[in-house]
Amino acid sequence: MAASGWTYENTFVLYDFETESLWYHLQGQDGLTCIGGFFKDRHLPEFESTKTRWNHWKADKPLTTFLDNSSE
Repeated sequence: MAASGWTYENTFVLYDFETESLWYHLQGQDGLTCIGGFFKDRHLPEFESTKTRWNHWKADKPLTTFLDNSSE
């Protein structure tokens, strides 16, 4: 999924290349709604997430690992 290049009410409309569907966040709803294409009028729920700093996350979940693809 990527930005379609279109915006509506100052929000990006997302494009799903696989299904050729357009997805948009409708006001008052969580997640995305398909506004055109194969999944028109279907809803994609929002996943629960946490916004935190890495040091707080690591302190709470010390067994967490991550992929570092930087070359040294």
